[in-house]
Amino acid sequence: MAALPEERFPSRAGRVFLRERAFLERPLTMRGVTETDLPELVRVDQEAFPEEPYPYFVLRQLYDIHGDRMLVLDDGERLHGYVLFPVAPDGQGWIMSLGVTRDQRGRGLGRRLMLEVLRRLRAEGVREVRLTVEPANAAAIMLYRSIGFVSEDEVRKGYFGPEEDRLVMTLSLRRG
Repeated sequence: MAALPEERFPSRAGRVFLRERAFLERPLTMRGVTETDLPELVRVDQEAFPEEPYPYFVLRQLYDIHGDRMLVLDDGERLHGYVLFPVAPDGQGWIMSLGVTRDQRGRGLGRRLMLEVLRRLRAEGVREVRLTVEPANAAAIMLYRSIGFVSEDEVRKGYFGPEEDRLVMTLSLRRG
């Protein structure tokens, strides 16, 4: 069953130190991003992708262009994850970025974001979704494969420039 846009997720408070419990007991809400979320979105992206986060101006422009194609996970005080899922002019869906903060990983939140995005794209009639992933990111590759994405036979060398190889993965949303 796909996650609903405003679904609340239970915390993992029983697995953390007492001093952190109040922070993690706040439920997370999945919702669309807003302009006031931008500073928090930058923080989440820096936590999720410390080696190569998007600069503020890039996230700002992505919001301006694709803001209706971004979902965030919000506990009422901070954001803990996001997904960006534009649709190309040819009708092909793309997962451009999926990030969850380190403190919230392992709770299935990336999966829930992905399932909601796929539900929305399928409802719009999108027939195929693509994404790229760093070949060494085994956790992400396992997540995408478990949802049904398949990868190309070979890693694309230099996909994002020198030393920036990517595995391209595709999921058909066709019914039948």
